[in-house]
Amino acid sequence: MNDDPIGDNHLRAQSVLRTLLCITTIATLGTSASNDLLTSWQIQPQSISLGAAIGILFYLVISLGLTFWLGRSNRPSLLPCFYAIDAALIGVSLSLIEFKFIPSLLLVLMVQMGSLLNGGALGWLRDNLALATGAVVCALLYAPTLPTTVQLELHLPSLIGAVTYLFISAYHNHHRTQTLQEQHDHFSRDNRTLKMRAYKLSRYLSPQIWDAIRSGRDQDLQTERKRLTIFFSDIKDFSQLSEELEAENLTELLNTYLSEMSAIIKKHGGTIDKFMGDGIMVIFGDSNSKGIKQDSLRCVTMAIAMRRRMKELQSRWRDQGIKRPLQIRMGINTGYVTVGTFGTSYQMDYTVLGTHVNLASRLESAAQPGHILLSHETWSLCRDAVICRDKGEITVKGFSHPVKVYQVVGLRKELGRNQSYFEQNLEGFSMHLDTEKLRNYDRTKVIKALQNAAETLKEKGIQKGE
Repeated sequence: MNDDPIGDNHLRAQSVLRTLLCITTIATLGTSASNDLLTSWQIQPQSISLGAAIGILFYLVISLGLTFWLGRSNRPSLLPCFYAIDAALIGVSLSLIEFKFIPSLLLVLMVQMGSLLNGGALGWLRDNLALATGAVVCALLYAPTLPTTVQLELHLPSLIGAVTYLFISAYHNHHRTQTLQEQHDHFSRDNRTLKMRAYKLSRYLSPQIWDAIRSGRDQDLQTERKRLTIFFSDIKDFSQLSEELEAENLTELLNTYLSEMSAIIKKHGGTIDKFMGDGIMVIFGDSNSKGIKQDSLRCVTMAIAMRRRMKELQSRWRDQGIKRPLQIRMGINTGYVTVGTFGTSYQMDYTVLGTHVNLASRLESAAQPGHILLSHETWSLCRDAVICRDKGEITVKGFSHPVKVYQVVGLRKELGRNQSYFEQNLEGFSMHLDTEKLRNYDRTKVIKALQNAAETLKEKGIQKGE
């Protein structure tokens, strides 16, 4: 069955127009035959015209039935054949009425309008070829006599038919245009809604899955082995904090933390694998890889930026009345893992699995608050750009041998002669200074604040006799 309402309405309208065109032709043939019979009493030519009119009437009934059957059986490609036959029969009729000027002109104009509406330029060419063929073949067989006088009594059927055809065509086109516009507006609203839903859905899916679904390649996602850098982080004692804060405050705090960390992850080219409450899992090298060495350095640089941003957030949260300082711990490991979609036919998840993923998670659990622990492999890849402390070997759950770990101090370019970042946190004192981000017109304010703080400390020291 055809469920397209516009297609059904168009089919009905075209059937009405074809019916009107054929009836106009039949009426013109009948009027012409009757007039010739009354004036000349010649039976044979009028019999041919009347026979042609009856034949067209039978053709109309049969073709209309076939038209609806073809349209509803999803085979509309055969319908242009009927339009061509209509034009050919009208060409025959023009010859039978001896090409009387006004009826012939009106019938030809009706054919032109119908051809352009139904088939455009190609349909117009096809139907006019059929019209000419019918007229020429019938003229060769019938040898009509061209009229020398204008017979006004023959104008009325074709004139009424042409005017009615014009009005019905105009109404049908207006109605169809209005319906199409309404559907366009409806589809536009649906499209905006779908785009918004797709955007919201994309936030719950990994970039690989989302890109595959959008491009229709979700069936091609395969499990494979890759050498990636894996990052884990969480907030120390977050469970205790969740018992102290109201649900609304806790939600706002967690969302702020995750939003800030996500922005840093995106900036450094990481892919968020999942959020686990206050925990974050990030992978480097699965998409937009710049090479395993550069991927590991990007991951460590991201971790340092996250630690730095966390210091800034602590000051903000302290001003909001959160007494317990929130500190994150992070673990990073590099190695071969299994990447792909895992799950059931009802729910799938794109993630990474393997021993090296577990090691990254164990390093995060073993890290002290504010520390970043690296495995030996990650350290060996980025040691030229990162200063680390050798923490020796630690025993990790699930691993039979001790694991060599390193604690990240900072980037060499920030801690050397051209150091651009300074931080110090003591009881009663906290400072973080990033000279690359500091605006020129704020430098004087910072220098004055530091000088005032230094003078105050000196005065307090003198008063205490230190």
